[in-house]
Amino acid sequence: MKSPKSMRFSALMLLPMVCAPASAYVGLCCGKCGGNMPMNIPGGGVPETHEFRFKISPMFMRMSGLRDGTDSVDPDDLLGMPVVGGQPTGKYMAVPTDMDMAMLNLTAGYSFTDDFFAGVMFMYKDNDMDMKFSPMMQAMTGEDGFTMKSEGLADTMLMAKYRLYTDDPLIPTSQFSMLFGLSVPTGSINQKNDRHPVRARRDERLPYGMQLGSGTFDPTLGLLYQGSSSPMWWGANASYTARLYDNDRDYRLGDEARLDLYGMYQLRHDFLVQLQLNGHYQADIDGEMDESQSGESGHVIPGDKNSPFTTPLWDTENYGGKQIFTTLGLQWQPAPLHIVDLNVGLPLYRDLNGPQLETDYRVMLTWFIEMPTRKSRRFGIGKAKSDSGLGF
Repeated sequence: MKSPKSMRFSALMLLPMVCAPASAYVGLCCGKCGGNMPMNIPGGGVPETHEFRFKISPMFMRMSGLRDGTDSVDPDDLLGMPVVGGQPTGKYMAVPTDMDMAMLNLTAGYSFTDDFFAGVMFMYKDNDMDMKFSPMMQAMTGEDGFTMKSEGLADTMLMAKYRLYTDDPLIPTSQFSMLFGLSVPTGSINQKNDRHPVRARRDERLPYGMQLGSGTFDPTLGLLYQGSSSPMWWGANASYTARLYDNDRDYRLGDEARLDLYGMYQLRHDFLVQLQLNGHYQADIDGEMDESQSGESGHVIPGDKNSPFTTPLWDTENYGGKQIFTTLGLQWQPAPLHIVDLNVGLPLYRDLNGPQLETDYRVMLTWFIEMPTRKSRRFGIGKAKSDSGLGF
């Protein structure tokens, strides 16, 4: 009977025969490397041991139109006098009409053992939200509306993944893992509304959805499954993010739950297609931003229902909801240890706590790089050594 060590060596030698040509061992067809995972789902894939991996991912999301529950809402139906005779009317002086969000994610990680991987993801956000004024505000400002903007470092995510089970340590066809995450509040929750046409309003803070972070340390726990049978991979990732306490502005974002299902099919050794279903639930905001405090100019910052500058963005119940997206994607290996991933997400179902803006589409492009160290089983295979230049 062969020893476990000799059986692992035999499996390693057979892998290039299964995934022809041999250079695919450092790319898409690898049993334990980058190409067997969707790039837009945290925790996907099985990193090869003693290797660094880096991801650069610009992402763009377009939001247009308002939705309350499953129904679209005309912005003009929400504009008007918010208070008449001392009573709220349900109308607003300004409502959002569309939003563009651009994000750049930089991720770095290292696989310490066959079963343990840890990494960190930095995020940079650029938000632009177009607001439409009511007739009264248009007459006051001489403008139809204005654009809110916030830009800067968002929250930072620390991540770790521990594999609980696998049917084979080198060429797994079935495996379960746990995902651990912690969102660190590096994103600002004090962004100002400095583009408002009314100068006196420019010291006010932007509403919740335009801030860059949560303001709290938020843990995430997930359970991941992946299966494969060449030339296919499939998987399911479930995760939950908890907001456990109020931030310095006296509110907390809603808890989030995600369920991602994916399937990937390899058309050739350096190219594959993928299809995903992405479910997302988020609760509404708990608490209220401390808008009773005065701004730097000394006036009271609006945020309550009696403010003449109110918008639905200040109502904490107008955040969160349930959504299902489908994501279509391509992966291409331009060179060993490099993968380019492009995916587009489109909404299938939206039931939003509204009125709030609804997502039209989202696009992500990822450049993924694997860097084996001398301890890695893949060090020196194919062009890995010469291309990476690493001598760890």
